[in-house]
Amino acid sequence: MPALFFVIGKVLMTKFNFTVVALKNLKRKPFRTGVLVFAISLLVSLIIFSLSFIASVSSSIKKASDRLGADLIVVPIGARGYAEAFLLESKKAEFYMNKNLIDRVKKIEGIEALTYQIYLSTIGGVCCDVEATRIIAFDQESDFIVKPWLKKAIGRGLNKGEAIAGYETNFNLGVELLDLETTIFHNKFKVVGVLEKTGTALDNALVMTEENIKDIVGSGKSPINEGQISLIFTKVKKGFDPYEVGRTVEGNIVEVDVVARSDMGKEILGTLKDINKIFLLSIVLSSILAVFLVWAIFSAIANERSREVGIMRAVGANESHIVKLFIIEVFFIGLAGSLIGLAVGTSVSLSLARGFKLLKNISASLTVLQQAEIAVAGLLIGIIICIAGALMPINRIKKLEPLLAIKEE
Repeated sequence: MPALFFVIGKVLMTKFNFTVVALKNLKRKPFRTGVLVFAISLLVSLIIFSLSFIASVSSSIKKASDRLGADLIVVPIGARGYAEAFLLESKKAEFYMNKNLIDRVKKIEGIEALTYQIYLSTIGGVCCDVEATRIIAFDQESDFIVKPWLKKAIGRGLNKGEAIAGYETNFNLGVELLDLETTIFHNKFKVVGVLEKTGTALDNALVMTEENIKDIVGSGKSPINEGQISLIFTKVKKGFDPYEVGRTVEGNIVEVDVVARSDMGKEILGTLKDINKIFLLSIVLSSILAVFLVWAIFSAIANERSREVGIMRAVGANESHIVKLFIIEVFFIGLAGSLIGLAVGTSVSLSLARGFKLLKNISASLTVLQQAEIAVAGLLIGIIICIAGALMPINRIKKLEPLLAIKEE
C-alpha cells in the first residue's frame, strides 16, 4: 500500500500527469461529463448567436450609412421611412419630388456638394425580362455615391442603354451578366458588369444613368413623371453642423424632410436595443442555470472523491495540487462545451438568422475580425462560467483533513 501511495504521489507532482489524471477522472463518469458539456454548449450557442445577430445588424447599418458618402439626405416630405427602407433594407419604395428643388437646396448656406437619384421598382413578367428588382438612376456629372464603386467594377462610366448589376442582384438574376441584354419598361439595356458588395441599396438594384430614365418615362409604363427625382444627397462644408444645416433646409423648403447620416436606421437600432435586452436576459438566466448545474454536479463529485483526495493529501499533495487537478477537469469540460457551442452557434447564426426579416432586408455580415472576437468571447464566457460554478465545491474539498477523508466510507 505505501508503494501505491508513493506512485500516486509521483504522478500528481508533475504537470503533465495532472492533465492525464484529470482526463481519466472525466472518463470515469461519461454521462455526467456529457451533461455538463451539453449545458455549456447550449449556453455558448446562445451567446454566439446573440452576439452575431446584434453585431451584424448594427455594423451593417453603420457601414451602409457611412458608405452613402453624404452628410444629409433630402427626401420628399413624409418619405423619411421610405427612404431609409430603400437605402438600408433594400425594400421596394417609390417616392418622388420635383427636380427644381435641387436649385433651392444648393442655395442653402453650408451645402458643399449635392447629387440626386431616382428609384423605380420593376414588375417581374410585366415590364421586364428580369425578375422584379429595383432600379437606381443617378446623375453621372454630380454623382459621388455610385462612381467610386463603378470605377472599381468596370473602370469607366455608364453609357446610355447600359446598366450595372448590384452584388445581390447578380445572384437573383441567376445568369451570366456580362454583355447580357435585357428589357426594362420596354427599353433595351445591356448589363455590362457587377458591382462589388457595398452594404447599401446598390447591392439589390440595377444601376443606370439618369438619361435612361427619360426613355422609360417616354414609354409611359413607369410611375415616374418627367422632371421628378427621388432624393438628394448632400455634403456639408467643413465647419458647419449637419444638423443645423438640415434644419435650415427643412425651414426654407417646406416640401422636403431631411435625414442626417448619423440618424439613418434609428428605428431599426431602437428595435435592436429591445431585442438585445431579450437576448441579454436569456443569456443571464442561462448562465445562472449553468453555474448552478456545475456547482451541483461538482458538489457530488467532491463527495464521491473525498477519500481519493484524502489519500492524495496523505502522500504529500497540498491544497494547490488538489485545486489544480479539479480546475483542469472543469477547464476541459468548459473548453469542450464552448467549442461545440461555438460550432453550433455559428452554424445557427449563418443559417437560421436569414429567417429573420430584419436580416433578409439588410446586407448583414460580419468581418473575420468580428467573428473571431465573438468566438473568443463565447469561449471565455463558457470556460469562466464552468470554473465559477465549480469553485465552491473545490474550495471545500481542498480543505479536507486527510485522515478523516480516508476513514469515510
